[in-house]
Amino acid sequence: MTLEGQFRITYNLKRIRRIMRKYKIVCPIRRTNPYQKMLKATQEHTILPNLLNREFKQAIPGKVLLTDITYLYYDNRQKAYLSTIKDSSTNEILAYNVSSRMTLDLATDTLVKLTKNKRVKFAKGAFIHSDQGVHYTSPTFQKRVKN
Repeated sequence: MTLEGQFRITYNLKRIRRIMRKYKIVCPIRRTNPYQKMLKATQEHTILPNLLNREFKQAIPGKVLLTDITYLYYDNRQKAYLSTIKDSSTNEILAYNVSSRMTLDLATDTLVKLTKNKRVKFAKGAFIHSDQGVHYTSPTFQKRVKN
């Protein structure tokens, strides 16, 4: 921005980064993420410790359940969202939910479908592992998981 604003020199961002790396130039100013700042201020979303430590294959079915949200593209660049809960030992999809919008209901409705699935047998000490996305760190989702 300084090169363009003061000196009227326009360079590609990759070229600027390459020059900065070559001469070990570090920008002291880093723009803060407003969403992270807001989450820290409210302390609403809590991040839980990683109990799985990338040991996804467990010997006991129903002990470790994995969940995530995937984007599905269809038609003329339309997007749908698929939320799934999968048993890590059997690789079986235990519950899923599809929506045209990525809201908190997408993740919580998947939990509701999991509880309604009569074939699911939970092992002692069962837990759900997910990424630290906003859906999974929300108090509503975590409360439903505990219940």
